[in-house]
Amino acid sequence: MAKQFDGPPSSGYLLWHVSLRWRVAMDRVLGPLGLTHAQYAVVASLYSMEQSGVRPSQRQLADYSGLEPMYVSRLVRQVEGSGLVERKDNPADPRAFQVTLTGKGVETVRSALAVVRELEDRYLEPLGGADSPENLELRRRLQALLEHADAMKGAAAPDLQPDSSGD
Repeated sequence: MAKQFDGPPSSGYLLWHVSLRWRVAMDRVLGPLGLTHAQYAVVASLYSMEQSGVRPSQRQLADYSGLEPMYVSRLVRQVEGSGLVERKDNPADPRAFQVTLTGKGVETVRSALAVVRELEDRYLEPLGGADSPENLELRRRLQALLEHADAMKGAAAPDLQPDSSGD
């Protein structure tokens, strides 16, 4: 017989499973555009940076997207192979590449942004949609969690050993 659990799942469990479902849904809506969720994160980040007038290196793109530099390098090669981006020598650093969207890349990102916004609104229906006060509060709280997680990156890991004193 399966063990019954008291109370709702932990916050970590819920965040993990919402994240998993979001990634699967993103892959489904982006697939017809030839993108995975991870590739979208890179090209959408690049689009945002370019809209701000920045022509980033791969490292700057990794920092902006929050993804590991080696992973971004692999993703950039993939989307470069699809004709969405170009890598060029970086005039400011001969050891680095500068990444730019191609015309096809800009069109793909714009199409992707539209389907992602629609998906996000559908996912946020229980909160009243993407523009609801409830979602704005959720975003503020998630941002606070992200900032706290970033602040903890350099901190020593807490001692999380169970108390064996028997109390």
